[in-house]
Amino acid sequence: MSDIQQAQLSEEFTMLVLNTAPELEENLIDYLLSFEQVEGFTSYQVHGHGEHHNLSVTEQVTGRRKRSQYEIFLASSAIAKVLEGLASAVGRDIVYWEQTARNFGRIG
Repeated sequence: MSDIQQAQLSEEFTMLVLNTAPELEENLIDYLLSFEQVEGFTSYQVHGHGEHHNLSVTEQVTGRRKRSQYEIFLASSAIAKVLEGLASAVGRDIVYWEQTARNFGRIG
C-alpha cells in the first residue's frame, strides 16, 4: 500500500500567496480562518528586498524589510472572495500573487 494520497481535483486550484507587514499577522490569521473555503495555510517570516519608499532608515541601510508570507491552497473560484475584504478587515500593506496548482496530495 502506498503512503501517497493524491487528491482528485474536480476544479482548478490555486496557491494564493499573501506577503504582508508583520503587524497584520493576527488580523490576517483571524480573517483567513473565517472562510470555509480556506481549509488551512502555511505562514512564515521572510524579508522583502527592493522598493525603498516607506522604509525605515535601518531597513534602507540593511537593504531588507521584515515581512510575513502566507500560502493558501484553495479553489480558484474562492480567491476573489478572499481578496475583496482584505483591506477593510486586515490592512493595506499586502502584496499578493497567484500560482496555478497542478497537483495536491499528502505523503504519510
